[in-house]
Amino acid sequence: MTVISTMSKNNDFSIEVLDELASENQLASRSQAVGRIKVGGFMETFLMELSFWSVNEYRRSWRRALTALEQAETTTSCLISSITDPVHSNFISCWPMYREVDAVYVQNSIIFLDELDEAFDPQEPWRYVQPRCSVDEDGNRVSEWVTSMSRVRLFRESVQNT
Repeated sequence: MTVISTMSKNNDFSIEVLDELASENQLASRSQAVGRIKVGGFMETFLMELSFWSVNEYRRSWRRALTALEQAETTTSCLISSITDPVHSNFISCWPMYREVDAVYVQNSIIFLDELDEAFDPQEPWRYVQPRCSVDEDGNRVSEWVTSMSRVRLFRESVQNT
């Protein structure tokens, strides 16, 4: 496995690309990458579709999203984990991030494109993230993980020039 990492020494928050995978169907022009997010003690890998964005475009988007969290003490941002062309897609997979002063709550979510009032802008995906809710419509607790804004900032600064 070839590691294409943007990981810092900070183990409390990171998002990185682990590997690019060739398409299972050799005739297909599509490929995927494997990403990983860490928030506190939580760690999860995810598949990243590469038909619309390259690995570097995901990384640029993540840097913009992390920078957006610094704009206010109470704000929302989002890390896109997989995107295909929004014009032809039904949904975008993402990790919404909700900043409340120094606490940053991270959830896993899907943005359903047919439910938006406007065309999806991949440069500002946080505009389409729902407000933070810790309980779903059925009363079940929503899975979320928490880290600090200082740890997110430390990670962002460590990958600023990669």
